[in-house]
Amino acid sequence: MKINWKEVLTNKATLVALIAAVVSFAYYTLSLVGVTPSIAESEITEWFGMLVTILVMLGIVTNSNTPGAGR
Repeated sequence: MKINWKEVLTNKATLVALIAAVVSFAYYTLSLVGVTPSIAESEITEWFGMLVTILVMLGIVTNSNTPGAGR
């Protein structure tokens, strides 16, 4: 089975899930070594959510399952 990575990474749900997983992993790793970031995890998640929303508005991130998405 061949995976089309461009298609996967331009899917909004996949992108949001990957970002959330990376942020959570980073905070978990930092807590293991005793480092407390000065910015809250929820604030970073909100910023990335806003970024994904902008990418959706620009048409960079799409839902390929939606009819008329041009794919």
